[in-house]
Parts: sequence; C-alpha cells; structure tokens
Amino acid sequence: MTQADRVKQDLTTAMKAGEKERVAALRLVLSELQKAAKEGDADELAVLRRERKRRLESASAFRDAGRAELATGEEAEAELIAGYLPAELSDDELQAIVAAAIAETGAASPKDMGQVMKAAMPKIAGRADGKRVSALVQGELKS
Repeated sequence: MTQADRVKQDLTTAMKAGEKERVAALRLVLSELQKAAKEGDADELAVLRRERKRRLESASAFRDAGRAELATGEEAEAELIAGYLPAELSDDELQAIVAAAIAETGAASPKDMGQVMKAAMPKIAGRADGKRVSALVQGELKS
C-alpha cells in the first residue's frame, strides 16, 4: 500500500468522523502526493518530508510574528504528516552512523565535512533532519 493510499483511507475516515481540520490537512497532503506522482516523482517519503518541513517553517514564522494560534495549526499538520514518515533516528543511532562515516572517510578536520555528509546521508535515508546531522558532524570534527 502506498502512502497516497493510506492518506486516502485516512481522509475518508476523517470525513466520516467530521474532523474538519484533519480533512483539510489530509487533502493538502494527498494533493501534493498526487501532483508529485503526476510529475514522475515516485518518492512519496521525500514529498511528505518536504511538506512536514514547510509546516514547521511556517509555524516558526508565525511564532516569530506573534501568531501563536496559526503556529499551533501548522504544528498540528506537521505532526499529522510525521505519522506517515518512518521513525526518526535516536541520538545514539545517529551518533553511530556519523562516527562510522568519519572512520570510513578518514575525516580529520572541518574541511572534510562534505565527505562525511556524503557518506552519512544515504545511511540516514531521511530519518533525521539534515541540520541535525550537520551539527553533529561539525561537533565531531572540531573535537
């Protein structure tokens, strides 16, 4: 079953239950998934990650502008989208992947960060935010 199929089923369930906010969020997500499929982008998880990131960035912007009620709505949508994504890596798991990538590339200084990121990101496969990985790699290469 594809992610789009799961979203369609959940949308139907939410419509029957009368959950207006959930229906609106699921319709947006389904629309993005269908648009990506039509354009030939078969990576549904990448679409879901992108949409989740957009919601979190919007929530941050709303909070900065003093619009907490709008930020809360965006965060709720991001959480809903996160339910369709694989579980995030724990700090320990991420640390182990980064350490293995550093050992694999023989990186010794912050100049080698690109090589480490290139080695680590395929293993992470979207289960951690790039900023989080980057910060961890920088911390490891400085010490």
